[in-house]
Amino acid sequence: MEDLLLSIKDLSVAFKSEGKLNTAVDTISFDLLKGKTIGIVGESGSGKSVTSLAIMQLLACPPAKISSGEIIFKRKDGSLQDLLLLNDKEMRSYRGNEIAMIFQEPMTSLNPVYKCGKQVMEIILLHQKISKKEAKQKTIDLFKEVLLPDPEAAFNKYPHELSGGQKQRVMIAMAISCNPSLLIADEPTTALDVTVQKTIIELLKKLQDKHGMSIIFITHDLGVVAEIADEVAVMYKGKIVEQNTVEHIFNNAQHPYTKGLLACRPKLEYRVEVLPTVSDFMNAKGEDTLFTERRVNELERKHKHEILYQQQPILEVNNINVDFTTKTNIFGKITQSYKAVRNVSFEAYEGETLGLVGESGCGKTTLGRTILQLIKANSGDVIYKGISLSQLKAEEIRKLRQKLQIIFQDPYSSLNPRLTIGSAIIEPMKVHNILSNDKARKHKVIELLERVNMNESQYNRYPHEFSGGQRQRICIARALALNPELIICDESVSALDVSVQAQVLNLLNELKNEFKFTYIFISHDLSVVKFMSDRIIVMQKGEIIEAGDADAIYTNPQSDYTRKLIASIPQPIF
Repeated sequence: MEDLLLSIKDLSVAFKSEGKLNTAVDTISFDLLKGKTIGIVGESGSGKSVTSLAIMQLLACPPAKISSGEIIFKRKDGSLQDLLLLNDKEMRSYRGNEIAMIFQEPMTSLNPVYKCGKQVMEIILLHQKISKKEAKQKTIDLFKEVLLPDPEAAFNKYPHELSGGQKQRVMIAMAISCNPSLLIADEPTTALDVTVQKTIIELLKKLQDKHGMSIIFITHDLGVVAEIADEVAVMYKGKIVEQNTVEHIFNNAQHPYTKGLLACRPKLEYRVEVLPTVSDFMNAKGEDTLFTERRVNELERKHKHEILYQQQPILEVNNINVDFTTKTNIFGKITQSYKAVRNVSFEAYEGETLGLVGESGCGKTTLGRTILQLIKANSGDVIYKGISLSQLKAEEIRKLRQKLQIIFQDPYSSLNPRLTIGSAIIEPMKVHNILSNDKARKHKVIELLERVNMNESQYNRYPHEFSGGQRQRICIARALALNPELIICDESVSALDVSVQAQVLNLLNELKNEFKFTYIFISHDLSVVKFMSDRIIVMQKGEIIEAGDADAIYTNPQSDYTRKLIASIPQPIF
């Protein structure tokens, strides 16, 4: 076929571990036409990223081994080449020039010690015979093309000086700098705000139309892939279990795994008691199992809220202001500051989940940490059960933190890599003198691990031996160990696969019902916040711009900003 750009046939990749070969990609095949987009969808460990690394010949070898297959690529000059037959030197002429890749985490893909403009220039100078002056101008033009604000200033900034969305735009500019025929985007929007995610997808589509690129778009979220792909390949345990057009996949999914991925995103049009997970759709043989959806009874929900809001609030936040110093003079006097939180007030009630939603930089995380007194407010007060936290001494606050816990976004950086998970959970119990000895504490930890769907055999393992979802369960168990009353969940599911996200959200709700916790649930994803929350607070630029019942906020938003957040939620319509 003249329009065929890439053809993968019977590709298998295995990794050597403890003397054994473990198959990561198992005899997969697919074709990609010029100017088209194929979405590769699956959970972590399904083999989708390994497939992309095999195309780029970036697999570590050893221990990775491509045991079979071929990857036929049509070059710009029209010749065909099996990429697996190229040596490393030959493959370097393809990377960036013929095939480019955007990685999931732009901060780890960009060199922190070089300015962004210089890093893009480097790629241009490597593949194109132009002067440094011309390369600089082309870089600035690329920054304009990817809609970076103030491209000339961005050229001279370091990666840490840009937001997540802006860093991703730099990566896209770098990827298209040599006008590649194929662009591989590996989870390019994971953990980004839904509004930023939408703009990145729109940008990729615009660039594709302009440059005639083909795109391999890798994600764990079928909702996202529906917005950009022409065709979808669903991967499960290294195999492609279903492949078809986007419309066919969404309207007539055949494989139970695909059905599970489609079902586990929170519903927007109505509430369910429990989110479905992939395991609800599959048995051990990978066949359909019976799943019955249970919708929330709205009359019962209304009655529960009437009782909930008649009691005294467990938490009162009164007129909180938080400023961050951005510039001082030579005498240390503050000459410039940034208002992160502006005059914020609200209450939270025992047994309630209060959602805080907004884009990165809106102040929601700063507010959460101010509630816990991890950040000191410039003015205002936080009152917990009648106690003014701002008036407490440091030792008094440390004692009170037993009842006020937080679950962070990144569970790996929240756990000490040198401590086993059992030790990590026991440690805060010792600090707060919970139970009389380590034997009793160990027994309690094992109970907690089982409660979060883990087991005793994992007690002596280290954080790196677990998946992202398992590490988040460990962090939840650690928070539970102190018998808290209020837990702040700070973007605690944003980086997880949608299927694992559903499991963690269900777990948090089960624990709330069992232990009568109060949650402050922070997220940029309004669909997740709506599922979890009784009430929602919407924040923008440090201020509360809208607050009310979660369902009412979604069905009848009062502010343009809230409507923008809702419009950014991926909602496939065919």
